[in-house]
Amino acid sequence: MSGQRPGPAGPGEAPDPHEHAGPEEPPGAAEHLAADGRPDEEQGAGGAEGLDELDRQILALENLQWKYQGAKEMEIRRRLNLSPTRYYQRLNVLLDSRAALAHDPMLVARLRRQRGDAG
Repeated sequence: MSGQRPGPAGPGEAPDPHEHAGPEEPPGAAEHLAADGRPDEEQGAGGAEGLDELDRQILALENLQWKYQGAKEMEIRRRLNLSPTRYYQRLNVLLDSRAALAHDPMLVARLRRQRGDAG
């Protein structure tokens, strides 16, 4: 059948170099902030649309415990390709979103307390 694309490579076959091995963040994916500093997803509906993959990864990193000073910053750079400053800016915006609170209420409440929010 000449009009069909070949399927994934089977055992012993070379993979198609044009297929990606897994999900990748497009270049600049970490730069989804609007002029007011809120993620694009929060514009208009106040974050009701949910979290993007980067936001979920940020919350997942915040759930981890770090044994050595600097290890978290190294993981931020390695996993998310963000500077720690950019990561914490996005985290602070994320903590104010209803979508993050709905995603992981215990974590968001703990991080808000650590940040010094009253309540």
